[in-house]
Amino acid sequence: MNIEMIRAAADRIAGHARRTPLLNAPFLDKIAGRRVWIKPECLQHTGSFKFRGAYAALSALEPTVRARGVIAFSSGNHAQGVAHAAALHSTSSVIVMPSDAPALKIANTKALGAEVVLYDRAGESREEIGDRLSAERGLTLIRPYDEPEVIAGQGTTGLEIAEDANALGIREADVIVCCGGGGLTSGIGLALEADAPGLRARPAEPEGFNDVARSLQSGRIERNARTSGNICDAIITPQPGDLTFPILSRLCGPGLIVSEDEALRAMAHAFLRLKVVAEPGGAVALAAALFRTDEIVGDDVIVTISGGNVDPAMFARALDSL
Repeated sequence: MNIEMIRAAADRIAGHARRTPLLNAPFLDKIAGRRVWIKPECLQHTGSFKFRGAYAALSALEPTVRARGVIAFSSGNHAQGVAHAAALHSTSSVIVMPSDAPALKIANTKALGAEVVLYDRAGESREEIGDRLSAERGLTLIRPYDEPEVIAGQGTTGLEIAEDANALGIREADVIVCCGGGGLTSGIGLALEADAPGLRARPAEPEGFNDVARSLQSGRIERNARTSGNICDAIITPQPGDLTFPILSRLCGPGLIVSEDEALRAMAHAFLRLKVVAEPGGAVALAAALFRTDEIVGDDVIVTISGGNVDPAMFARALDSL
């Protein structure tokens, strides 16, 4: 992985992915005690940053390979990104999704044209299912984070953050990233290293599923004891990726950990102050900026809202949390 791959991905997705801005609200600044700048990837196609990596990966395939179709495994956001990117490339997609994924995400993935294969994440391996179907049908597996072209696509988010921060005069700041397997965080870290070395990526995770924070602290890959049981489903993964962890170790600051209640309150603040809709997993970085203020230094903090695919019941629960 290198910055040249990220720049090449940026060229390929130009005109296809949305360029999201940095948003600010004085109300959030007051809570955080510093200026808070939000990168709303919930406004991206399919409602999350995952479209960037999916389109980058599919566009990098040889046309004959891409024509045979692709397969991916995901709890919902990577699923929708791959399904939409596949449709835009006029090819088929098969998505392996956990049976307990939010119904909205399953329905949206099907609506985007994908064949959805459900599995029990407590007793089955999505990797094994993906590998088997890939071999049986001749499909190309697009991994959700441990895939160079996917990381490169997610890294385009960091190129935009670096450019916009420079225009705003922000030279030093933590960039807090909602983190699962580390594709977005490592991609942003690589982009910042090249274009904004004064900005530092930091992963944010939910309590009980902080494998990246623990891995950064121990210096080796740590695995979560559970793979389900938290409302932040979009960023719950078993462990950091083999490709992403070395990048995270080299470039990222310490991880930040937030509770479910804090994620819900961050969702409510994002909506009330910026009219931005976030899902729980997409709000953990903002939650860290608002409620872990003693673990952050500097006058500015930049956060990703990485996804906004939330069902009405969960969103109502968030609005009731304040």
